[in-house]
Amino acid sequence: MKRAIGALIRKDLRLELRTRESVPAMVLFSLGTFVLFHFALDRPSVDGDLAAGVLWVTLLFAAVLGINRLFVAEREEGGFDGFLLAPVERNAMFVAKATVLFLFLVVLEVAAIAAFSILLLDPSPFPALPGLAVVLLLADAGLAVIGTLVGALAVETRARDLLVPLLALPLSVPLVIAGARATSPLLEATGAGPLEGRWLLVLGLYDLVFGLIAYALFDFLLED
Repeated sequence: MKRAIGALIRKDLRLELRTRESVPAMVLFSLGTFVLFHFALDRPSVDGDLAAGVLWVTLLFAAVLGINRLFVAEREEGGFDGFLLAPVERNAMFVAKATVLFLFLVVLEVAAIAAFSILLLDPSPFPALPGLAVVLLLADAGLAVIGTLVGALAVETRARDLLVPLLALPLSVPLVIAGARATSPLLEATGAGPLEGRWLLVLGLYDLVFGLIAYALFDFLLED
């Protein structure tokens, strides 16, 4: 199974490096959204709850773009048929796709946090970066799991572009709430506050529960 997962991850990463369809679109969307917030809010900077809300809503909508493209190559080029004929465990594709989406989200957030700090934050968020990285990585794991499950469910439908956000956004609400609550103290104008462990626990439990559910369901979705 490990060899199959590694092969699928390498294939998807090479495809993204060659086509540049997902990550650049996600990054450009987040940059454009931060620019809009910069002018729409008509204030020199944001902090606290408002800063956390702007950040998480932007990242969530940017992630939907990546989810939409996650299984497109398999659908258009017969990848599903080839994988089903291969003598490997079906859940290898789930693990590989979730890993690839997780990596896409990490790259997105490196660019997005830099733009966010330049356009909307004052003072510099550097003291908050370690805590912010922990929160983002936990949330990325949950988004990767949910995104992979929703992408597999919607890819064969004719209304994929509509179905993905309709399913992914409600399922991601707990992640956004916990992520924003955990991030808010880190983005206070007076300086980074303490990271609240209870919200990290919520993120971790969400990742565990939905990870197990998605792992159990993916095999049935792939066969159908």
